Amino acid sequence: MIVKITTEEIRKYLDIDTPEFPKYVAPLINLANQYAQGTRPRVVGQMSELIQEFDGRTLSEWENWYLNKNPDSIKNATEKIVQKLQELKDAMNIIDRETVEQWVRDLVIVKTFAGLRFQEAILKKGAEIKETNYRLSGPNEESMGIDGYISDIPVSIKPYTYKAKSALPEYIGVKIIYYTKVDDGIDVDYEEILQ
Repeated sequence: MIVKITTEEIRKYLDIDTPEFPKYVAPLINLANQYAQGTRPRVVGQMSELIQEFDGRTLSEWENWYLNKNPDSIKNATEKIVQKLQELKDAMNIIDRETVEQWVRDLVIVKTFAGLRFQEAILKKGAEIKETNYRLSGPNEESMGIDGYISDIPVSIKPYTYKAKSALPEYIGVKIIYYTKVDDGIDVDYEEILQ
């Protein structure tokens, strides 16, 4: 039987008070911390290792032990986060309706289009690498699993996870270009067309 114990319950069972923050405050501090990286191991220590070294039992023992080992870590983490919060406040002050509308347009129109049409960018970059031309496939070619051509080489464009599937129901008799979506674009493996 699997039973979930919530964070609130863990705190209750361990007699740990839960701080109350005004609405939006904790998520904003968390966001600032993500940017500031204030609680990364280089600032506060490798917590998973430190807790293993700790041989006490109580929260106050842990706090004393940790702060003796890392006396400036809380202050340093706080400073990094406060600085980032100030930068976020400054950014908030320059956001107006026009900026929000521009952001929404970019997300809904531009990024959706680019996200759905990135196959052409993959073909274009492959053609650039091979110093040749490219073209998207037509409907008949698409039905055969061909997404486009680099020079006269028919290619299929698939996510990298496709490669890992062991029992693929379809056979694609053309070279495959694999890609992985990453934070700032896509990583593309052109190995099959460069051989």
